[in-house]
Amino acid sequence: MAMNPPDEAMDGAAVDPGGDTIDVMLAEPRGFCAGVDRAIEIVERAIRKYGAPIHVRHEIVHNTYVVNDLKAKGAIFIEDLAEVPPGATLVFSAHGVSRAVRDEARARGFNIFDATCPLVTKVHVEVAKLSKEGYEFIMIGHKGHPEVEGTMGQLSEGIFLVEDVADVERVAVTCPDRLAVVTQTTLSVDDAAEILKAVKRRFPQVREPKKQDICYATQNRQDAVKVMAPKVDVLVVVGSPTSSNSNRLREVAQRLGTPAYMVDSAEELLPEWFEGRSRVGLTAGASAPELLVQQVIERLRSLGAVSVRKVPGVQEDVHFPLPVGLGDKSMAALDAARS
Repeated sequence: MAMNPPDEAMDGAAVDPGGDTIDVMLAEPRGFCAGVDRAIEIVERAIRKYGAPIHVRHEIVHNTYVVNDLKAKGAIFIEDLAEVPPGATLVFSAHGVSRAVRDEARARGFNIFDATCPLVTKVHVEVAKLSKEGYEFIMIGHKGHPEVEGTMGQLSEGIFLVEDVADVERVAVTCPDRLAVVTQTTLSVDDAAEILKAVKRRFPQVREPKKQDICYATQNRQDAVKVMAPKVDVLVVVGSPTSSNSNRLREVAQRLGTPAYMVDSAEELLPEWFEGRSRVGLTAGASAPELLVQQVIERLRSLGAVSVRKVPGVQEDVHFPLPVGLGDKSMAALDAARS
């Protein structure tokens, strides 16, 4: 995609302006995941098919550059469906929406495309299925995050949010013998495991997900930081302040004793972060485009970076299909009709 150019050569030389040299270690994997790729492509294809503007409920993904780029192409980001005119095309963000939002959108007659990450949809399906079997739920997540609001909004009652171990001790469920646990997909793997352990200690019969709710991309990026952090003097995470998974990457490094900073763009890098530090780690959250990583690398070169090398890691090959009507065959037919 235009926002995610192929990797450039990772070695080169730069004039050292301050006498110190910096080696940059580049995490693998980093940046866009399959769910983010899919969500952005849905918006771009919807604009191409239906023309601007199209409306998107909430930021499609939590990245300033991505949102501004899509605004320039004709996307309008809204929170209240009352802002969307009748008959308009509406895209749900990658974070998912509650049943109430989905029902209202249908009732208003919008042309709807759902960009919810399929891994989030999996959690929604699990909640719907088990609730019909009489289960209540504990959800591990961050209050106010749109993914949490969407998942908890699949039910009108019987789902309880816990953010930490203390919350687990206070939560008041009514059916402890028919209780299941789900998690936000972008949590710290270690934090979620600690909270889940507390849930199982208090509710031994709790039903866990068949497969870990925390997504593969979140897990892989955190694992890459765990490998890299002990080898560098400072870590830079490319990601926006609203990005949960980007914030978790910074926290993972800090917990390992490595100073870590998160930046929305190369302009936010401060030279003093790198004074006396010869090895810099660099990664990016799952909603941050590779273009921004390359710009950070160029900024680091101007600060004295003389080499950039990739740290071997997991190679991701996950791909999620596009919604009906926006797939390759549909778009090819559209192009043929317009040519």
